[in-house]
Amino acid sequence: MHHLDQILIVLGCGCVLPIMVVWLIIRESMNKTNQRTQIVLAAIEKNPDMDIEELMKKISPKKKLLKEKLLSKLLWGGIIAFLGIALLGYCIVQGYVGGMPTAALQQFSLFGAVLLGIGIAFLINYYVGRKLLAKEIDAEEKFLVSQAENK
Repeated sequence: MHHLDQILIVLGCGCVLPIMVVWLIIRESMNKTNQRTQIVLAAIEKNPDMDIEELMKKISPKKKLLKEKLLSKLLWGGIIAFLGIALLGYCIVQGYVGGMPTAALQQFSLFGAVLLGIGIAFLINYYVGRKLLAKEIDAEEKFLVSQAENK
């Protein structure tokens, strides 16, 4: 009976949880789209001569700039890499002290190594992206400055 509990936990975490997360994200985006549609329909009913394109620009979500996306990767890379290093450090200390079963220590070490690898991948993505997208980021910043001056 104990093995059935473990199987159900693994199935729940590996199958049901990701499906629920995807469903919630899709549901949230659909609700946002429906709200924007209702706002546009209400605006058209009140004022049929309204410029719909400008209204859609105002109520649509702002797109992240390239620089913001890169800085987000730097932030998450740092956080995830730090968590991986901390977990590996904890495993090393527990290995010397001997207060944890070997199987659990191996699992925690593997999880820490995976976290560290993911964090390093985010950091590499940031540095490579910064180098490759330098011209686009500068052009984007100049465009935003010129837009701000025109207003």
